[in-house]
Amino acid sequence: MMHALWELGVAPFAEFAFMRRALVATLALSLSAAPLGVFLTLRRMSLLGDALSHAILPGVAIGFMLCGLSLTAMALGGVLAGMLVAALAGWVSRTTALKEDASLAAIYLVALALGVTLVSGHGTQLDLLHILFGSALGVDNAGLQLVAWVASISVLALAAGYRGLVLESFDPVFLAATGHRGWLWQQGFLMLVVVNLVAGFQTLGTLMAVGLMMLPAVSARLWHDTLPAQLLNASAQAMLAGTAGLLLSYHLDTPSGPTIIGCAGALYGLSLLFAPGGWLPRALARSHRIA
Repeated sequence: MMHALWELGVAPFAEFAFMRRALVATLALSLSAAPLGVFLTLRRMSLLGDALSHAILPGVAIGFMLCGLSLTAMALGGVLAGMLVAALAGWVSRTTALKEDASLAAIYLVALALGVTLVSGHGTQLDLLHILFGSALGVDNAGLQLVAWVASISVLALAAGYRGLVLESFDPVFLAATGHRGWLWQQGFLMLVVVNLVAGFQTLGTLMAVGLMMLPAVSARLWHDTLPAQLLNASAQAMLAGTAGLLLSYHLDTPSGPTIIGCAGALYGLSLLFAPGGWLPRALARSHRIA
């Protein structure tokens, strides 16, 4: 029994360096990205992460066109593109009758189409699949360092700005009345979201990176009412999904990014059924009230 558990769960990480790099990168992303997803859901901006994950694609594509599969160039291009799209959507919402979510939806669709066109015109189909869906099992030392730096900076930034970010999320009017500029908190938060999506694109791809940010965060809201508990739960679920997804990807020979997000989706499904805010406890509570 113990030998079987070793072969299934520990041996791949003990034997192969690429599995260890993938695991460390996934765990680091879980620590930084999942809490950001909690704040996105708290601020009713859940779809913003999805929009920005698509919006970084043109920048990644331009970096790829100029420097090939250079992680530094693609990451820098992704950050610039993500912040440009966020700023452009804000400008459109302030100067026209469109709300920010509508302008984001329009801009990110154009950005996604542009990015796919650029990569397809200057690379192979394999390059396009790598950028769109990533490869956690292909993380090299440079990619691991990028993820480690982004995760470290994000966690420290969240810790330093926690009170202000919470106040801006719950009561932006009071924050403004105390002399703080709410838009600075907003832009700083969006910058953290963008750099985490950029860090995640190599492991999960531009289409999948948002999954590790949002699915654990949504699941955590079903388990807890308090914000600190949601932050811890979201990171724990993301770590569990990442570890399980890597093992399943290794044993079943499936793409690592979609497999990790599939595991996060399975945890979300279990949360929908069994969490205190899920279907089963609420159905039991209704039946007790009726009885």
